[in-house]
Amino acid sequence: MIGSGLLLAAIVGSGIMAERLSGGNFGLALLANAIATGGALFALIVMLGPISGAHFNPVVTLALTVRGDSGRSNVLPFIVAQTIGAVLGVWLAHLMFDLPILQLSTKTRSGLGQWSAEATATFGLVLLIVLGVRKQAPSLPAAVAVYIVGAYWFTTSTSFANPAVTIARSLSDTFAGIAPVDAPAFIAAQFVGGGLAVLAARRLDPSPTS
Repeated sequence: MIGSGLLLAAIVGSGIMAERLSGGNFGLALLANAIATGGALFALIVMLGPISGAHFNPVVTLALTVRGDSGRSNVLPFIVAQTIGAVLGVWLAHLMFDLPILQLSTKTRSGLGQWSAEATATFGLVLLIVLGVRKQAPSLPAAVAVYIVGAYWFTTSTSFANPAVTIARSLSDTFAGIAPVDAPAFIAAQFVGGGLAVLAARRLDPSPTS
């Protein structure tokens, strides 16, 4: 919950700051938002990975559970904690920037391009994590952070790739927001991408859990 909260505070807070300081230059604002998000994500994984496995994403939690790398009893508590933490993080960002705490986004994010982008972004993220966890790659925190920074730019959706993040960002009418009506399709695409990643990982690394 703490990790998801701080991650969303970074995503939404840096989006607000970037929009205020970029002088209307959307590309510059997106670059600042991406770098801040990647930096915060790396720090949070390093900080909380040894404690909880740095589970900030319901799709990743489910994927690791299916792969046998996370206990089944953790699934529901983790997803609840991730979602609550994400919403609290958005509200914290609003508080820090003197905005109304309770909001609903009006930013439209819809269409086949956005949905396919979310599936693609989530596929790459989940595949990276499930293979990296199995191999105990020491560079995994950096790899995840750098991937997210890159995915901000190579996807039309700017890579939410996380259902808890999507729900929380629907509650922020700021640079990082998504209209609540558009959130379910994003979440569905994320689960599709995550499922495909699990199938791909079985082919690429069929070894049993250590």
